[in-house]
Amino acid sequence: MTSSTNPNNYQFCPRCGHHLTTKYISHEKTQRLICENCSFIFYINPVPAVAVILMNDNNILLVKRKYEPRKNMWCLPAGFMEFNETAEQTAIRETKEETNLDIQVDQLFGVFPGFDDPRVHVVLIVFQAKIMNGNLAPGDDASEVVFFPLNQLPNDIAFASHQQVLNLLVQRASEPSREINPRDPHDS
Repeated sequence: MTSSTNPNNYQFCPRCGHHLTTKYISHEKTQRLICENCSFIFYINPVPAVAVILMNDNNILLVKRKYEPRKNMWCLPAGFMEFNETAEQTAIRETKEETNLDIQVDQLFGVFPGFDDPRVHVVLIVFQAKIMNGNLAPGDDASEVVFFPLNQLPNDIAFASHQQVLNLLVQRASEPSREINPRDPHDS
C-alpha cells in the first residue's frame, strides 16, 4: 500500500475486523483502503485543527509546547477540532485551555496545509480574535505563554504552517499603511 493511501499502515477494517485491501473506486483516481467484507471505505483524510492570532499592539501571543511532538517549541494557540465542534468553538476552547484567556473570534485569517505534523496531515484553520477576559497563564499542554513583538519572534516555531502565518503577519505589519487584513488581494 502506498504511503498516501495508508500512511499509518492500517491492516484491518474498524467496522468488522477483516483485512483491508487497496483498490480504485469506480470513478476515483485515488486508491482507497476497502473492506471487501462489509464494503467500508477507509478514507485517510487530513485532520482539521484551529489556531488563533491574538495581538496586543504589535505583539503576538505564542504558546510553548509542553509535550511532544515538538516539545519546548513555540506555536500559536491551537488544537484539533473535536467531532461536535465548529472551528470557532475549537478556537475558543483551545485558547482557554492553553492560555486561560476568553476570546471573541473576529474573522478567518486563512487556511494552511500542515504536512509536517508527525501525527497526521493537518488542515490548519486560522482565526484572528480579541481577548475578552481572563488572566494570561499557561495551561493544558502549554508550559509558557508569551506576547512576542512581531520583529522579535523566536526561531524555534513548532510547525511550518504556524511559521507561514507568522511570516504573513510580519510581512503585513511591515507595510506602512496596511492593517493585518486576511483577505487582501495584494497578498496572493
